Amino acid sequence: MKGTHLGEFEELLLLTLAGLAEDEAYSIGLVEALKERAGRKVAGPVVHSTLARLEQKGFVKSSLGGATAERGGRRKRLYALSYAGYRALETAKQQRDALWNFVPDKQWK
Repeated sequence: MKGTHLGEFEELLLLTLAGLAEDEAYSIGLVEALKERAGRKVAGPVVHSTLARLEQKGFVKSSLGGATAERGGRRKRLYALSYAGYRALETAKQQRDALWNFVPDKQWK
């Protein structure tokens, strides 16, 4: 497997993907969910290239959905979090939690 560390946007995208229903797990659905859930406005091509990179790392799997009339008979590429993707998210969370636990409990002003 290529690189196991997640960049910030990769982590956001995987978390968003994990929370979507199967029929919403395509690039436009991810763009909309990132805007709604994370307050991040991202372009479709950025999501496409990141999904391709995550698929190369083995963190997501993709398949073609059924053709729809609204898409002119074209099929959507649907994405799903793989077990390796879940483990990468779990590792990232553990690392962040350990670092937050390292921060002393101070009054921040």
